Amino acid sequence: MPIQILLALASGLSPDTARRAADRPTIAAVRASAPIQLDGRLDEPAWAAAKPVGGFVQSEPREGEPATESTEVRVAYDGGTLYIGAYLKDREPGRLIVNDIKKDFKEEDQDDFEILLDTFDDRTNGYVFLTNPEGAKADRQVANEGREINTSWDAVWNVKTRVVDDGWIAEFAIPFRSLRFDPARDRWGINFSRRIRRKNEVTFWAPIPRAYNLARVSLAGELTGLALGSSGRNIRFKPYAAGRTTRPTGGTGFDREGDLGLDLKVGIGGGLTLDATVNPDFAQVEADEQQVNLTQFSQFFPEKREFFLENSGIFYVGDAARNNRVILVPTPDEDLLLFFSRRIGLTPTGQTIPIPAGVRLTGKANGLTLGALSMQTSSTATTRATNYGVFRLRKSVGTGSDIGLIAMNRQATDTSGDHNRVFGVDANIRFAGKVDWNSYLMGSETPGKSGDQYAIRTSLNYEGRFLHVKGGVLQIGRGFQDDLGFLRRTDARKYFVDIGIRPRPASFQRRGVREMHPHIVWDLYQPNAGGALIAKRLHTGYTFFFQNGAFAELSWNPELQDITRPFAISPSVAPIPAGRYDWTTWALFMSTDPSRAVSLSGRGIVGGLWSGRQRTINATVTLRPSYKFRLATSVQRTAADLDLPANAHFTAMVVTGRANYSFNTHMFLDALAQYDAERDLFNANIRFNLIHHPLSDLYLVFNEQRFTGPDNIDVRPGRSVVVKFTQMLAF
Repeated sequence: MPIQILLALASGLSPDTARRAADRPTIAAVRASAPIQLDGRLDEPAWAAAKPVGGFVQSEPREGEPATESTEVRVAYDGGTLYIGAYLKDREPGRLIVNDIKKDFKEEDQDDFEILLDTFDDRTNGYVFLTNPEGAKADRQVANEGREINTSWDAVWNVKTRVVDDGWIAEFAIPFRSLRFDPARDRWGINFSRRIRRKNEVTFWAPIPRAYNLARVSLAGELTGLALGSSGRNIRFKPYAAGRTTRPTGGTGFDREGDLGLDLKVGIGGGLTLDATVNPDFAQVEADEQQVNLTQFSQFFPEKREFFLENSGIFYVGDAARNNRVILVPTPDEDLLLFFSRRIGLTPTGQTIPIPAGVRLTGKANGLTLGALSMQTSSTATTRATNYGVFRLRKSVGTGSDIGLIAMNRQATDTSGDHNRVFGVDANIRFAGKVDWNSYLMGSETPGKSGDQYAIRTSLNYEGRFLHVKGGVLQIGRGFQDDLGFLRRTDARKYFVDIGIRPRPASFQRRGVREMHPHIVWDLYQPNAGGALIAKRLHTGYTFFFQNGAFAELSWNPELQDITRPFAISPSVAPIPAGRYDWTTWALFMSTDPSRAVSLSGRGIVGGLWSGRQRTINATVTLRPSYKFRLATSVQRTAADLDLPANAHFTAMVVTGRANYSFNTHMFLDALAQYDAERDLFNANIRFNLIHHPLSDLYLVFNEQRFTGPDNIDVRPGRSVVVKFTQMLAF
């Protein structure tokens, strides 16, 4: 047995993972002896001295085969910056596809090149940097090998691209102070990925099976030759000034106010980052997109505020959703999301609560991943002044495995003593590379409650290129309360299973079908004491993935809900009475090639709904006249006839329009308009964003809401205009 494998085994890796560790591809960085000018030319002496690597291997469509177009990558560095140069050859450069140049663009719809940096060489976490042939920029953080992918993480870096006669060139400059790393290590994990969109081809330098993506950090290659000595200073001040004028809905006059605030970021050692914020302002955050809600539960809206999104993966507890090639990022189990940062500084209806200050410490130290958060909110007419605290600690065990603990506290800062505390442990263990076991045990403590204050979850997941299987149990005690989380029901046990196969018959591929995916996703709920089911969601579907990126899915979906109190499904009909309801729907879900100038996606549903029947259509048409402009219009419409309440009929419809224009890679205009026909409610949100310096922005935001009041009286619209200026100062 080779000595490399013995060493890898000694570190806790499985035999298969140890062998992969011995076979990882390696690229050497060279120290630049002269300045490198970022112009997309790769003509400096350092690039000539750097040894290129290539040999990219397909993940899609033909796993394991050589890429159809060659790619060469070089790495250089100086005292302050890591440089990566990629020569992406293409025999038909006129057919490169670019659909967007907006910051954090969607890479699936176009040609792109991606870099993964595992700066601690822990085979678990990393940073990703992306660009396309027009030089658009996207960056993100990867935590726990993709259990959390944070697309809102931002760093100071730059890239220049150039389309040439035989392909295109990308030249990256990533300052070391934008990264957290261990200065004592001279090796990092690294991987590269390339997408050739017209062929719907995805390739990797260090091969990745098609069941996974670049976030599979344990399969990355090695970057050697770094001699850094120190991570350098990383201190950033980011003050802001904002002015706004606001007229509340129905009001007659405008209120004018101004705000000042500050964000501070300090690198501590090589691995920790301290963030502090004073009077944070989130006026530039995009409005929530409304949905037609036909359930008894409140809607789930994702977090969009920058301060809470950065390093959010450290606080996540649970496993990731399967990468099913339709939803490409992990989504939490919405029956219980233990830490949901929208509980801080926002009411359940989305109204803001002032936050005077907050602090966060995140990163790695002494082999541990640490996250600590404390935020203070002010009192309002309906809320108490409250402190929110979260502490998270995680220890890696081998590659892809970790154990951890979490403690959360919501504490009113008045004399009431009102509080809620949640605490527990979790484990994520990987066996033989393809099998993951995820479990947690949580308890809560709340004044006035006793007994059954617990939540426990365990799941086992096998992810192969042909077969995937996931199953588990979640149980929530009657007394469990999590004021910093999102949960739908207590005193319930949920059994869940997700099974599918992915055959790729050659005969179907010749007809344009790349892969078929028959699958089931079943959730069954019963009381903790046992007995009859109180709910079920059974999704049985068959999906066809086409060679051009389109897909179509037909599904059969039985559902049961046992509700204990009436709830309003529509303002136009009486509440649905308490009782037991059982129905079945058929659904057709489809999307055309999303990289085309005109694309269509939609879902049609027919069948039952509670005590009656429904006809639902959700459809979106997207137009891309150029890579600078995107226009999308969507309609969600449900027409339903219910037997209970007696012979009730309602039609719910939400129309959404979204437009994006990118003047260049630093200046953008975004507009979102929504109309809820049933409530006669109109919302508009228009945002102009100029990135005038790295991580420094000028925002101009316009919001409007209008609706028709009682007796069809038009209500004066609510309206606001916000101007916000931020300036990042780095030391």
